[in-house]
Amino acid sequence: MKSPSAERLRRLRLLLTLLFTTLNAAGLILLAWLVVQLDSAHGERTLDGELNRVTSTASRVVQYGDSIITDYISKDVLNDGCPQFAVLPGGAAPFEPFYSARVCAEVDRGELDRFATQAVRENLALSTYFNDGGVRVRAEPLRNEFAQNVGAVVAWVDTAQVDAQHQRLVIGVIAGSAVLVAAVALAGHALSGRAIRPAAAALEQQEVLLAETAHDLRTPVAALRALAETALRHPDQRAELLPRTVRLAGRMGGIIDGLLVRARLAAGVEQLAVQPVWLDQLVTGLVEELPQDGARVTVTAAATKVSADPALLQRAIGNLLDNALRYGRLPDQPAIVHVTVAGGRVTVADHGPGIDAALAEEAFDRFASAGGSSGLGLPIVAWVAQAHGGTLGVYNAEEGGAIFELSLPVLRD
Repeated sequence: MKSPSAERLRRLRLLLTLLFTTLNAAGLILLAWLVVQLDSAHGERTLDGELNRVTSTASRVVQYGDSIITDYISKDVLNDGCPQFAVLPGGAAPFEPFYSARVCAEVDRGELDRFATQAVRENLALSTYFNDGGVRVRAEPLRNEFAQNVGAVVAWVDTAQVDAQHQRLVIGVIAGSAVLVAAVALAGHALSGRAIRPAAAALEQQEVLLAETAHDLRTPVAALRALAETALRHPDQRAELLPRTVRLAGRMGGIIDGLLVRARLAAGVEQLAVQPVWLDQLVTGLVEELPQDGARVTVTAAATKVSADPALLQRAIGNLLDNALRYGRLPDQPAIVHVTVAGGRVTVADHGPGIDAALAEEAFDRFASAGGSSGLGLPIVAWVAQAHGGTLGVYNAEEGGAIFELSLPVLRD
């Protein structure tokens, strides 16, 4: 089950992702809208350019006499092409309307005449849409040599082709925007995860520190309580129990100091207190102080010097020994543990049931323990080994039992 702090960080990440995606999506939507509008305006300018070419050409071909003469227009190639056009009186001097020969788009001629009349009356070239936007129309007044409006040239064109091109662009813009929004959402999720990673790491370190404290203090606290209860029941043994109590309290203080150092090292605010350490002497001293409770622990040690933080190294080896005494035994039998020190390696072998090869890697994961503990003993050893440039390995002996091997770089004289 996730902790409330972890859940809050998860919600914060989702909120940052949503905010990042929303802001970028708004910008993309605005950009897409501008692109669509610009393309629509471009299509309209293209149509108007075609219509203007027709109306201006037709205006130059028209002849003026007693009335408008359109004979030359009927002989021009413009008459048989598209856009379609017409020369209309537009409410000025009456003459016979002229319509180009080719039918390019069906329009109401009454509507054309009214539009031509509007252009003549306003003395302006006008453009509009007919047939619910399906036809673009342009009307341009005709002026005689006295600059008088005597009619109008009206041209029109079907907008289907331009509309189809615009529709394809709209679909492409929508699809592209959707892909970009999805990409932005993924990028926002990655960036938000990166942004809160330090906070998540700090939270994890805090939770691990609390779990490690509980794990490491459980045994000495229980032992301290047992000593205190024994001293209460047997006052005559207090002189013997008091030194053991003091040593145990000192061990607890050392554990707490080590945990604090571990937290500061993980947070990057403190460096390892590395110094030359005689590994054989450190291990021998640990075994001598170890409460064996009927277990048999033997040591074979050769002089070997390593460069390490003695407090952390002592804690790591202590965890290996504690793990062997706890789980390295057969049912209803005392633990038998043999420790070997040589060449920068500390090997702890027990005579227990061994360890499943498939679960060997998981043994070094936090909170992964088959023995009912918090599962932090071996992960702490693995972390100390890694911090010193070493390794921690585990395998089963042929005659039975598990073997843990802590390997550290040897310090050469």
